Amino acid sequence: MLRIMTVTQDGDAHELGNLEELLNMKEHHWFWVDYNQPTEEEALSLEEFFHFHPLAIEDCYHLLQRPKLDHYEDVHFFVLHALNQRNLAATEVDIFIGKQFIVTFHHEAQPEVDDAWGKMLEHKKMRQRGRLYAMYLVVDKLVDNYFPAVYEIEDQLLNVETAGNTRSISALMNRVFEIRSRLLKLRKTIVPMRELMYRILNTDRIAGLKEQHVYFTDVYDHLLKLSEMIDANREMTADMRDSYISLNSNRMNTIMKTLTVITTIFMPLTFIAGIYGMNFTYMPELEWHWGYFAVLGVMFVVGFGMFGWFHRKGWFD
Repeated sequence: MLRIMTVTQDGDAHELGNLEELLNMKEHHWFWVDYNQPTEEEALSLEEFFHFHPLAIEDCYHLLQRPKLDHYEDVHFFVLHALNQRNLAATEVDIFIGKQFIVTFHHEAQPEVDDAWGKMLEHKKMRQRGRLYAMYLVVDKLVDNYFPAVYEIEDQLLNVETAGNTRSISALMNRVFEIRSRLLKLRKTIVPMRELMYRILNTDRIAGLKEQHVYFTDVYDHLLKLSEMIDANREMTADMRDSYISLNSNRMNTIMKTLTVITTIFMPLTFIAGIYGMNFTYMPELEWHWGYFAVLGVMFVVGFGMFGWFHRKGWFD
C-alpha cells in the first residue's frame, strides 16, 4: 500500500491517492510517502519516480541489512530496525531523506510508522517542524518499543533469583541460558542502532539536522540507557551462571566426600570379611567358639571408631 502526505508552507496537510497527484501539486513545502507492504509494481516507483540510487533500492529489497546511514548526493538513506516483541526478531525499516521529502519503506506493517503518521496528520506544529521531525517520530517510536522487551527480561531475571530455592539447578541453568540468548538478540539490534544514531548526530551533510539535533540526542540517550541495561543484565546472568555452577560443584564435592568417607569406613571391614571368607582348612580362628562374635565386635569398633574420627575431623560438615 502506498500513502502520501503533503504539507504546505503554512503546515496544512493533505493526503493524496497516488504519485501522479503529487506531481501536479506545486504548493507543498515537503511531503511524506510511505511504502507500507508495497507490491512489486509500487516498489518500482523508487527508481522510476524518485530515481534513488540503485544500491539504496537494492538494500530495500534484500533483507536484513545492518542499521546504517548512506549519503547519495542530495538524498540520505537510513536502515533502521524495528523489534518484534514476540520473538525479538528485527525487521527492517528504510528511510530516504531529501531536501523536501521523506520516504519510508517497509515490507511488514509497522505500528511505529503508523503512529508517527497519525501524529503528523493530527498536529500542525509537528508538521511545521519538517521532514526530519517526521523521521524523528519514527525513530523514537522504534526505540521506545525496545524498552518493554528489556523490562520483561529484567522481570524474568528477578523470577529466576526468587525461584532459586524451589527449582532444580538444571532448570535454573537452562532458564539463565535462555535469557542470555534473548539478551544477545536484543544487543544485536540495539548496539548497531546506537552506532547509527551516533553517526546521525555527528554528520554535517544532512540539511536542517541542527534544528532537530536535540530530538535525536534524546533518542541516542535512550539507546545508551538500553545498552547499559542489556550489559548489566548480561553481567547478572553471568554472575548467576557462575553461582549456580559453583553451587552445583559444591554439592557434587559434598556428595563425593560423603561417598568417599563411607567407602573408607567399609574398606577395613571388607578386608576383615575377605580374610575370613577364604576357604582354607587350617585357620585357627575358624574353630574358636567366640570367633564370630569377636570378629563382629572388632568390625563394629573399627567402623564406629573411624566414623567418630572422621566426624571429629569435620569431614561430614
